[in-house]
Amino acid sequence: MNAVQNLIKMTLLGAVASAMVSVAYAETNLISGHSNSGRGTFGEGLKWFHSEVEKRTNGEIKVDPQWGGALFKAPAARQSIADGIADMGILIGAYTPREMSAYTIADLPVLGADPWVSMRATHELMTTEPAIKASLAEQNLVYIGSYSTSAVQLICKGDPVVNIEDLKGKKIRGIGVYGKVFKELGANLVSMSYYEAYQALDTGLLDCTQGYGYSTRSLKHYEVADNITLINWGQVGALGMFMNKDSFDRLSPENQQILMDVGSDVADFYGESLQSANEEALAAMQAGIDGNSLSVITLDDAQRDVLVEKGKAYISDWVEGAKEAGFDGEAMLKRLEEIVAKYQKQQAENGYPWES
Repeated sequence: MNAVQNLIKMTLLGAVASAMVSVAYAETNLISGHSNSGRGTFGEGLKWFHSEVEKRTNGEIKVDPQWGGALFKAPAARQSIADGIADMGILIGAYTPREMSAYTIADLPVLGADPWVSMRATHELMTTEPAIKASLAEQNLVYIGSYSTSAVQLICKGDPVVNIEDLKGKKIRGIGVYGKVFKELGANLVSMSYYEAYQALDTGLLDCTQGYGYSTRSLKHYEVADNITLINWGQVGALGMFMNKDSFDRLSPENQQILMDVGSDVADFYGESLQSANEEALAAMQAGIDGNSLSVITLDDAQRDVLVEKGKAYISDWVEGAKEAGFDGEAMLKRLEEIVAKYQKQQAENGYPWES
């Protein structure tokens, strides 16, 4: 081999090695930690987020999900993501209401019972309020996108909740404003995770659990409950994908924007998923699954109005708590109500995005 050939060979080898290093450098693996099992409607919504990020970045970002609390349990998610135990994951505001004071606004009944409206409004508030973004940055967190539980319902064993008088004396798992109102109306609140409710209903530790149509089916609560009361009062919306800020900052600006775009699109994808999943779940559970069926009761408007009125006092509590955390709670609540009204109007006039 002459000197020219040798030079060409070395140049080609160098180019190949450089390309391999560039590919290795460009590909980023992100660990995503979840207490969810990865099954059911919510699990599919999370998998969609993971796969969509990989697809839109042309494989530059690959997401490695860790399911079932393998890295951390739900109450520890905020601290664990901030510490980098995972690059990203689902954070539930109700578990750390002090640190996530601003985000828990998404758990208030002012968002109504429409999950698409809730997710859209929450996302707009979280991505446009400078004070919220600054607070998250101080915690080494970046908000990416929000999911929703959909409308709050009550899944009960034994006597159903037909009116609010039936709440008296019942052992109920309830969270947020909803649980506080149940307690005010005479229920005995029992603190536990949603994933523990199956056994608690089965053993009699619970009479009812706050729940949601699709998850009642996926968690098989129909096996240990007798009825579901449709309250359609509000929803838990402080249920979002957050990212470790250090991990986020290491990404290219283009890939950062892709993550934010996918986070925004969660509302459309998951809104459609929830709508169909809730309809299918209620129909299936009422008809019977494996010999188990649920009676479906709808709380009438007058009874629901009592819940709405009592919930207003706890909305004021949120405003005060937000002030203590350094936010202008009144202004933030007013802005959220305006955003909710905007998306309610948009939905009424144009339908849902997936219907067009």
